[in-house]
Amino acid sequence: MADSSNLKSDSIMELMKQHIASDAGKDVVQKIGLVYQFQIAPKKIGIDEVIYTVDLKKGEVTKGAYEGGKPDATFSFKDEDFVKIALGKMNPQLAFMRGAMKVKGSLSAAQKFTPDIFPKPSKM
Repeated sequence: MADSSNLKSDSIMELMKQHIASDAGKDVVQKIGLVYQFQIAPKKIGIDEVIYTVDLKKGEVTKGAYEGGKPDATFSFKDEDFVKIALGKMNPQLAFMRGAMKVKGSLSAAQKFTPDIFPKPSKM
């Protein structure tokens, strides 16, 4: 992507778009039915964040803030921590407890955010 931020997360989000369009992805959309917003920072949470919306109601992944009201949960990460979680190398709950991931919004919605919403690492 010709993005100035050049985050590793960009390619994961691109794969996630394809994953959500697949049959396995459609199952995830039906099962979860929530909207997540991801704020991914190159080095430090809160600085130069790139925002993605993962709409698991409509089955869409878009770059930019959610425009349909408030997302069910918003996650903030550093790029490298997001990649570890997406690849299943870091547990989201552990990341939260260590401060590697910050959450705003519904905690019950946030708890449904698990590595199985991402495409399997073999596809990445």
